[in-house]
Amino acid sequence: MNTMLTVLEPEGLYPDTSEEQRILGPNVRLLHGGGEESIAQLPDAVCAEVDGLFIFRNWLSAADIARFPKLKVVVRMGVGYDRLDRAALAARGVTVCNVPDYGTTEVADHAVALILALRRGITLHHDMQRAEPPAPWAYVTSPLLQRFSEQTVGLLGLGRIGTAVALRMKAFGCRVVFHDPYLPNGVERALGIARARTREELLEQADILSLHAPLTRTTEGLVGERELRRLPAGAVVVNTARGPMLDIDALYTVLRDGHLAGAGLDVIPQEPPVEPIPRLLAAYRTREPWLEGRLIITPHSAFYTPHAYDDIRIKSAETMRDVLLDGLRSNVVDPATD
Repeated sequence: MNTMLTVLEPEGLYPDTSEEQRILGPNVRLLHGGGEESIAQLPDAVCAEVDGLFIFRNWLSAADIARFPKLKVVVRMGVGYDRLDRAALAARGVTVCNVPDYGTTEVADHAVALILALRRGITLHHDMQRAEPPAPWAYVTSPLLQRFSEQTVGLLGLGRIGTAVALRMKAFGCRVVFHDPYLPNGVERALGIARARTREELLEQADILSLHAPLTRTTEGLVGERELRRLPAGAVVVNTARGPMLDIDALYTVLRDGHLAGAGLDVIPQEPPVEPIPRLLAAYRTREPWLEGRLIITPHSAFYTPHAYDDIRIKSAETMRDVLLDGLRSNVVDPATD
């Protein structure tokens, strides 16, 4: 291909474009943004030249898309693609890709770390020992603390990350069961885990529930109060997927009344949080006594290590090269995906 193409990375995530240029080659002109907080801040003259667009934190609306008359490919620099108006992109014939494999181990490790910290009472004892006055130098009896070989881990979604979590929790002696209607029969046999035919069947046996699905029209609001109350009393919930999948107000209710023992959240419905913040986040920040040691919140950081951040850059550029330059279908997101 001898035609010069233009690719834009508007957010200025990395100090230069040397790595992208190496991967994309001499027939691609790289435009490096200054960290614009929204696509709307980009000059029209820049948008008019763009054939390929990288998206990391920015949102891409129908109005934004209309500003790119030459746009052919959008690469979402991450797993989730809920930031993109895929209907508008499909109507324009723009190919959408994601990068599904950059932080698999990091997110899986983070989910397991949340489970371990809660179920072994690490956060509970930590919070109590730094209280004023500190708690007695002794273990605490709590529904949180359980033997892993007596626990069933339920996974909603068994993609790359869910599979990695399944293998890790098996190593701790847990029984692992999953529900994922998009996977063919036999996956459970290959991994040596169990499969729940329905979401309800999964919930009713999950002492530990971990969410591992993308945010789509069908997964938004997937777990509300009705679903949380189907979990066994004393269960733990972990969400390292997307905040809107889990009703955070319902989570507050079932933690407050004691049905759930604890929760670990790397994601919340609105990020970053704005006032009025959810009741659960407010109780966490003010260290309300009833929540002591029962909730861990991290700021959508599960994906991050320096290695994963480098992977985002390299894998995004490779995906753009494959699709925009070579006409391949690497990591293409089907427009019909919910």
